[in-house]
Amino acid sequence: MTAEIRKRWMIAGLFVGLGVSAPALFGAAPAWAESGEMMFNEYCVGCHQVGGTGVPGEYPRLAGRVNKIASDPRGRTFLAELMLTGMSGTITVDSRKILGIMPDFDDLKDEELAAVLNYVVHLEGGKGSAFTSQMLEQARTGPKATPEEMAETRNRLARARVIP
Repeated sequence: MTAEIRKRWMIAGLFVGLGVSAPALFGAAPAWAESGEMMFNEYCVGCHQVGGTGVPGEYPRLAGRVNKIASDPRGRTFLAELMLTGMSGTITVDSRKILGIMPDFDDLKDEELAAVLNYVVHLEGGKGSAFTSQMLEQARTGPKATPEEMAETRNRLARARVIP
């Protein structure tokens, strides 16, 4: 891990540890950000890279994976909760362990979060049912896990082959 990436993780960890969400760090979404791609490029591309390709061993690849996760109801629920809660801990992606932190995006509107999820589901030609603002609203009103519990849930879903 390079010094610059280590620095970014430390800063993100500090803010997440203080309970600061990503939108609070980077500012609320602009009014014109109607498409999931614009929202992704605004909030996610710094880690997950253009097109959701990720950085092997450092930031998870989303392209070609999220559509598979979203094809299972447990995966869909996880993705919605992940956007609202964030995640902290060790996960395995493409046979590489990643120790990291994903901030929550709880401050974004439900329709904005649904648009981002729909964008990443369809990367690399992925197919899947659309996420709706109602799904995010339901996740928002349900019990909220901690970022550490989200990593545990993710790893449990990976063992069940819901998450590739």
